[in-house]
Amino acid sequence: MVNIAVAGIGYVGLSNAVLLAQHNGVVAYDITGERVDSVNAGISPVADAEIEDYLRTKPLHLRATTDKMDAFAEADFVVVATPTNYDPDYNYFDTTSVEAVIEDVRQVNTQATIVIKSTIPVGYTQWLRAARGDEKILFSPEFLREGRALYDNLHPSRIVVGADTPEAHQFAGLLRQGAVRDDVPVLFTGPGEAEAIKLFANTYLAMRVAYFNELDSYAMTHGIDTRAIIEGVGLDPRIGQHYNNPSFGYGGYCLPKDTRQLLSNFSNVPQNLIRAIVDANATRKDFLADDIAARDPGVVGVYRLAMKTGSDNFRESSVQGIMQRLTARGIPVIVYEPDFPGETVFRHEIVRDLVAFKQRADIIIANRHADDLGDVAGKVYTRDVFGRD
Repeated sequence: MVNIAVAGIGYVGLSNAVLLAQHNGVVAYDITGERVDSVNAGISPVADAEIEDYLRTKPLHLRATTDKMDAFAEADFVVVATPTNYDPDYNYFDTTSVEAVIEDVRQVNTQATIVIKSTIPVGYTQWLRAARGDEKILFSPEFLREGRALYDNLHPSRIVVGADTPEAHQFAGLLRQGAVRDDVPVLFTGPGEAEAIKLFANTYLAMRVAYFNELDSYAMTHGIDTRAIIEGVGLDPRIGQHYNNPSFGYGGYCLPKDTRQLLSNFSNVPQNLIRAIVDANATRKDFLADDIAARDPGVVGVYRLAMKTGSDNFRESSVQGIMQRLTARGIPVIVYEPDFPGETVFRHEIVRDLVAFKQRADIIIANRHADDLGDVAGKVYTRDVFGRD
């Protein structure tokens, strides 16, 4: 049994901790005591059905702590899964949390292999190794959906490790050991290639979202059927009938920041497409906000802030951009979000009574259809043409 520490009890960290704790001893470290207490009580602090089930029903070798020494001192591997938010002032991921964890680890453990799961810029791992004189730092990108993170770890599309060393092979083996899928493709690359794989994969997904959103904008402008066009286009097997449902824009924690980071990595490279993907997201929100405002609503209601069904993540949700644009036009906005603490969000009133919310809103914007809104379907504004995703 291998001793593993995981730093960060968010979607990425907790899903990896649960995956690895099926066969190994895992200590999950976080600075937030509530998250630690929750994990130790067998309760998931994040909305993820598989994590909730595994914590409740599976015999995991998992415990959580706020004590760095306790977490890192005896670890063979330390998985770093702390937030790396994009800093628009510097056009760069804020990697200070990653560096802080690595410093904490090395103060008590000089032998552990450190595996960064946090998303980082291309070239960062190599720079960090050289700066610290530490070759036992690896990068292994994650490809997880919020709300289905453990499922995606149990059924991985691929495992990528940015090194071809015994430790890299051992870590990949630990991930495969915990997976349900038997035939997982495993790729060992250089660190820069692994970092680029993550950013280019997410930017491609953002491009696909932007493409079908622009198709929808065209159809709306010309009074033709978005769904019929998408279905006809998707019958080409090279395109397919997946990841094609229009929305208010790509959102969530990963796609907005990863596309901007990749764009900054392109600063000295001739390009048009990456810039267009980033710009297209703003253009889509401008277009939809104009369309909503043209209906002259007295009050606009926002039904849920989470980026998608089954997620409790409000960060960078696409509807926020619509809200900001409506507010700039002087249109009052109220929000139905019963899970959000406090009485306001982004200075907008939270209405927790769904009946009152429906009565007060002239238009209700919802990124996806919801059964709760069936009785006021005539008020609902959504670009969800397939009722999924």
